[in-house]
Amino acid sequence: MGMYVFISVLILIVCVLMALVVLVQNSKGGGLASNMGGTSQIMGVRKTADFLEKATWGLAIALLSLSLLSVFAIPKNVADNAPKTELSTDNASPLKDATPNQPQPQQQAQPKK
Repeated sequence: MGMYVFISVLILIVCVLMALVVLVQNSKGGGLASNMGGTSQIMGVRKTADFLEKATWGLAIALLSLSLLSVFAIPKNVADNAPKTELSTDNASPLKDATPNQPQPQQQAQPKK
């Protein structure tokens, strides 16, 4: 159970990071890359866009991998702890089972001739 919770928390962290990285990007060339237009900067506009694209792909691959890994980490013994019920084998009529609280009609004895 502990490993499944750990993987679930990692999946949530990757999802939040991926959402932030995608929101920073702008398909029209804006976003974080447009604010770094100075020529004297170490990381230019193109390198920032490359970094954000690589970060998006890396987080997407991490999310896919963690999701597949979580399938194997799901606790299997949860259903084993449930109370087991036995099926009844008697052949009771369905109408009798459908109305258990109503009194059954009594057959009247017919007088003998």
